[in-house]
Amino acid sequence: MWKNAMKRNVFLQWKILRLFFYWQHLLTCLPVLSFCLVKTSSCLRFYVQKSFCQTYVSVSLSCQTFILPNRDFQHVIPKHPAMDEYSRFVDWDKMDVSAQSQDTKELTCTDLQELKQLARQGYWAKNHSLRAKVYHKLISNIPCRTVTPDANVYRDIVVKIIGKRNSSSLPLPEFVDNSLIPTYCLNAEGVGAVRKIILCIANQFPDISFCPALPSVIALLLHYSKDEAECFEQVCRILACNDPSKRLIDQTFLAFESSCMTFGDLVNKYCQAAHKLMVAVSEDVLEVYSDWQRWLFGELPMAYIARIFDVFLVEGYKVLYRVALALLKFFHKVRAGQPMESDSIQQDIRAFVRDIAKSVSPERLLEKAFAIRLFSRKEIQLLQMANEKALQQKGITVKQKSLAPPKRERAKVSRSMQMYSIEDPFMIMKNVHLAVHAENFKSEIVSVKEMRDIWSWIPERFALCQPLLLFTTLEHGCSLSRFYSHSEGHEPTLLLIKTTAKEVCGAYLSTDWSERRRGGNKLSFFGTGECFVFRLQPEVERYEWVIIKHPELASAGSETENHAQPASSTLSSSSIPSDPSDRLSPFLAARHFNLPSKTASMFMAGSSECIIVGGGDGQALYLDADLNHGRTSHCNTFNNQPLCSDSFQISILEVWGFRDTMNG
Repeated sequence: MWKNAMKRNVFLQWKILRLFFYWQHLLTCLPVLSFCLVKTSSCLRFYVQKSFCQTYVSVSLSCQTFILPNRDFQHVIPKHPAMDEYSRFVDWDKMDVSAQSQDTKELTCTDLQELKQLARQGYWAKNHSLRAKVYHKLISNIPCRTVTPDANVYRDIVVKIIGKRNSSSLPLPEFVDNSLIPTYCLNAEGVGAVRKIILCIANQFPDISFCPALPSVIALLLHYSKDEAECFEQVCRILACNDPSKRLIDQTFLAFESSCMTFGDLVNKYCQAAHKLMVAVSEDVLEVYSDWQRWLFGELPMAYIARIFDVFLVEGYKVLYRVALALLKFFHKVRAGQPMESDSIQQDIRAFVRDIAKSVSPERLLEKAFAIRLFSRKEIQLLQMANEKALQQKGITVKQKSLAPPKRERAKVSRSMQMYSIEDPFMIMKNVHLAVHAENFKSEIVSVKEMRDIWSWIPERFALCQPLLLFTTLEHGCSLSRFYSHSEGHEPTLLLIKTTAKEVCGAYLSTDWSERRRGGNKLSFFGTGECFVFRLQPEVERYEWVIIKHPELASAGSETENHAQPASSTLSSSSIPSDPSDRLSPFLAARHFNLPSKTASMFMAGSSECIIVGGGDGQALYLDADLNHGRTSHCNTFNNQPLCSDSFQISILEVWGFRDTMNG
């Protein structure tokens, strides 16, 4: 028996020696040979006795040196990143190994500002093991609910939920059904693990109703996890965050929809050139902006979303808005003036994001994102809350299967969750394009296209509504009292004016005209920073509140009186007392709380003698009591040019309201 064993040993040694000679020949041709064996974790050592060729070969997966004594030279083989403990689910053939550094780094800082800088600079981005450890540290510090599922829970439930079945054959929970599940650089085991973790999370978080970003987050974290249980625990901590000031991932339909509306508001303020392009080539800009999370959690390549996630774990949800705005800016810059590559701007943006490496590096993308002077986290949270309230008032809050269209019809619903699947069961909304349709809209002043342009400027929460004609001089006569009687009770309203010289201008007015009575006999200004004025003919131009583009002009004082003398009346600016230490940015302060800023807060005023829009060193619009004559000039509130001829005669005047399409 021992003789047979010796024979097998000699035969094995001879095969190893032949393999060694082949290696020697190859090494003679190539100065350095790097190799890796990913599928094994054991350390292999082969010893060939001197009696066979006086040669000793040592091959070790854990060592960094290939020793060849009989050739008197060494080939240094770099240690592969796959050797670390966090690479179980990584397919290194897909990963950019050249971008990985083997320098030993540690992260010891605890100061938040320093951590922000390190995250933005990519301190741990080029070291796979370090990034995994940093992710673990940052996620473990997230404040969570008292009972949050951990790795042990996963080990207990995964067998019960999955059993011996293939996870790929199991249906995913409804909140991600048919969603885009990116694989990034995962191997086959990792791809299967994503589905298993999603199913276990659905078991532990029954309150999640809509979470399209979840598959991407799980897939990303698997690259930096020792096993499925560890990844499960990290994702659970992100989902169970109970810090009200720290928003991480949308988990409800309401939260997701309001984030899309908020993103639309931000695009309208910070990416006006791109917004104009969206309006020009898309029937529904809301549908385009509903894709914003898919750009990040679905279309972006692995190297990009990982860099974004580095910063996201430190700075929170606001980072996602920044990056999405930067993507839109780059898309407009790269594609401006070029023909569309497909019939859909939505598909063009997705394709651009998928292939972003051709035009923008991850570092350049983040640099652009943080160059945007965005609102504070608190202010964005208030904006989100305002949009959520608007959705709640329209009944768009939760998934309601009974209201979903038939399966064949879901693909036709425009303002939908088409972002992840055209067969999504959360279709509870009617078709909400820009709500201006040729068959049900008629104005004597503007065309359908011009009204759509105006509709693209209004806040997202009102873009869900359809225009409703409240007053027109052609039907109701030239009477200021009838103007008020038909306009009061509606908020906001849109004022359109056509002059006898065929000039067209107007104003978006955020507040009910009944507010004018609060000033008593005084002609008092009211309204918020959402008001704006515009002209359509002879050329299109919109003028927003001056503070939006120049926040440094905002007053740091509390209440301020402003005086002017239009129509022999005294103007005063109403205000709401506020603690200056709690003062928000001028935009959101006036937008939500009517806080004034000297003459820059004179939005709208009305009396029995006149209507005024904009004030301070002039009025953007002044209309007399007969709605027959008016004048326009520069004013401090909007920093506008005259909207038409300085003095004009009114040909037609219309007031439009906003009809709730969800309730009627």
